Amino acid sequence: MHPGNNLVITKICNFEKRKDGKLPLFIEPVFAGFPSPADDFIDKKLDLNEHLIKHPTATFFVRVAGDSMQKAGIHNGDILIVDRSLEPRDNSIVIALLDNEFTVKRIKKQKGNLYLVPENSRFKPTRVNEDMDFEIWGVVTHAIHKT
Repeated sequence: MHPGNNLVITKICNFEKRKDGKLPLFIEPVFAGFPSPADDFIDKKLDLNEHLIKHPTATFFVRVAGDSMQKAGIHNGDILIVDRSLEPRDNSIVIALLDNEFTVKRIKKQKGNLYLVPENSRFKPTRVNEDMDFEIWGVVTHAIHKT
């Protein structure tokens, strides 16, 4: 295991769009301040696929284990939505295969070098070099976790 690779992907799932994944969307917002009277009107049905999945054929889900990405809002047990069609850019959070181990990290480019950077100060960045077997599988677009 490489330094800083404590967050591990435990399962990869393909995206499968259901016929009716729509849930009620209420007209009135829910305020985080003082309570307001509730309205009984529903504006429309909300399909989370439309908001979370931009490229269905290139999208997959992974469940993670570990705490190396906590400051990025990715926690143990979260499900990540990953898009393989997006071009990874500097500062993107990606799913990478590094020497036959999956990991999720932020990529950073500095002075011609590529680093996989954890979002937890207990872990060190990993400099990717030519001796490593390295491949980016996709860009993380969303993290889903229970509160």
